[in-house]
Amino acid sequence: MTDLLSLCSFNAAYALAIDSDALEQWPAFFAEKCMYRITNVENEREGLPAGIVYADSRAMLDDRIAALREANIYERQRYRHLLGIPLVESADAQGAVARTPFMVARIMATGETTLFASGEYRDRFTTAGGKLLLAERVAVCDSTVTDTLLALPL
Repeated sequence: MTDLLSLCSFNAAYALAIDSDALEQWPAFFAEKCMYRITNVENEREGLPAGIVYADSRAMLDDRIAALREANIYERQRYRHLLGIPLVESADAQGAVARTPFMVARIMATGETTLFASGEYRDRFTTAGGKLLLAERVAVCDSTVTDTLLALPL
């Protein structure tokens, strides 16, 4: 059975991959067939599926990281995630459904640090080969204003 500790450990490893610039590891947190979206609370409330970021497979997530590394031009930055404890809505041997609050600080190359995003992850986890994976992660941001420097995954 998927338990609270395994979800906390999963989320900590997920955040570490992003925060430590090990972005090539990030897609491996997702099942092959998955959904990853970044949206805001108003769009989610209205049932509007289009997001700021939208990917419906691990291959799309791999492409996003390749683009960040090779094609996109953006100001150097890094994140620091602060994660709350997941609220487990359901769990069994096949996976879990949970919500986890987050805050993400953005640290620019100049050293300037700002609160970049806050919200909650709305997750559907699955297990494959005994490993916990995201079948779906929707990062629902509290603010309807999105910084144009959203380059890294949340």
